[in-house]
Amino acid sequence: MAAKTGTGRGTGVAGRAKQPSIAQLRAFAAVAEHLHFRDAAAAIGMSQPALSGAVSALEEALGVRLLERTTRKVLLSPAGERLAVRAKDVLDAVGELLEEAAAVRAPFTGTLRLGVIPTVAPYLLPAVLRLTHDAYPELDLQVHEEQTASLLDGLAAGRLDLLLIAVPLGVPGVTELPLFDEDFVLVAPRGHALGGREGISRDVLRELDLLLLDEGHCLRDQALDVCRDAGREEGPVSMTAAGLPTLVQLVAGGLGVTLLPRTAVDVETARDGRLVTGRFAAPAPSRRVALAMRAGAARSAEYAALAAALRSSLTALPVRLLDAPA
Repeated sequence: MAAKTGTGRGTGVAGRAKQPSIAQLRAFAAVAEHLHFRDAAAAIGMSQPALSGAVSALEEALGVRLLERTTRKVLLSPAGERLAVRAKDVLDAVGELLEEAAAVRAPFTGTLRLGVIPTVAPYLLPAVLRLTHDAYPELDLQVHEEQTASLLDGLAAGRLDLLLIAVPLGVPGVTELPLFDEDFVLVAPRGHALGGREGISRDVLRELDLLLLDEGHCLRDQALDVCRDAGREEGPVSMTAAGLPTLVQLVAGGLGVTLLPRTAVDVETARDGRLVTGRFAAPAPSRRVALAMRAGAARSAEYAALAAALRSSLTALPVRLLDAPA
């Protein structure tokens, strides 16, 4: 038997042929509110004949009678009473959609999901939070502290929008916006021969008992790179820590020395008077910190502006600020 293709209220193509327009819904909602064609037309800036025609067209599209018209007044039919509520909901939703689109078009509004590595977060976030609070009050900044691999996965999956991270990453599809370079500082227990020294040769790293962060931290990999550059042979690490506060406590306890980025030194060494520092000879081993975003991100211009503003806000930090990429 052939399929039935009636023109009634079915679910086929014919049943979906007539769709109510926003203008029709707005006209009906105005009439439902004012119960008067002239007042409704004035409220939405439409002529009375156009308003009447829009409501009639809506009734035809829906296949129901919405109004009961008399010479003196306008009343909602039972169907009109029910559908007036739905029409208002649709118009409210459309209004919210337009407001959201306007917010998206406006820079530094809406939500920004920022991923930060643990060896940067405690030392740079105060500056980042002050900047966003003062300069971008309409921006909803959400901060996620994770290790590098997890942050890159989140960026690729769209879970995160922007990363504050050590570079270079060498990851296809990720654009880096460099912020600054910072030196590594040798941190040792009080009484160590290198404490307070300036111009230390990297060669000393060949023999020192070096304490590192756990695997997965980019700072660990950077420290190992520095050691390899100094000619240290790779071997097992005797002791590791999950975070910098624990790492410096191991150093304070006399178990070895470590390397800290310059931005972390004042915060971490101030917690324990048993720590001393030493500075390497120029060029000192260093790391680069940048913002990272998906290549071709819709908000790339906004992120570049944020990077420029952030560079300007970091002048008090012991770092070498970098120019914006050409």
